[in-house]
Amino acid sequence: MAKKILIVDDEPDMVAFLATLLEDNGYETLSAADGEEAMEKVKSDRPDLISLDLLMPNKTGIKMFRELRKDDEFKNIPVVMVTGFGKDDVPQMDFKKWIKERAVKPPEAYIEKPVDKGLFLDEVRKALEQK
Repeated sequence: MAKKILIVDDEPDMVAFLATLLEDNGYETLSAADGEEAMEKVKSDRPDLISLDLLMPNKTGIKMFRELRKDDEFKNIPVVMVTGFGKDDVPQMDFKKWIKERAVKPPEAYIEKPVDKGLFLDEVRKALEQK
């Protein structure tokens, strides 16, 4: 049975890009435009992995990630962070460092946009194998 991946991003083009990439490689996909919708889908659909954008309206990826990691039922779902923000875009905020310093388990991978297809698929495969 195909692994189910939830794509959380407020950019429809990014969702379409990642969904096509994942589906072409044998995965089933779901999508959500923000952290609130994503948490509903986590609870109802139980994805095997989450591709999560950091900055979105309503509930950000950062808030959703922390909520996910603190929930005993969902804390072991692998997360691949996919974001357009690197340390060069917001010099005072190193997102990788910020996430790793939190009191929750860090994401399995952190990928900056534009997304490298091969790198993204490799990180998804690795995260699913470690689960």
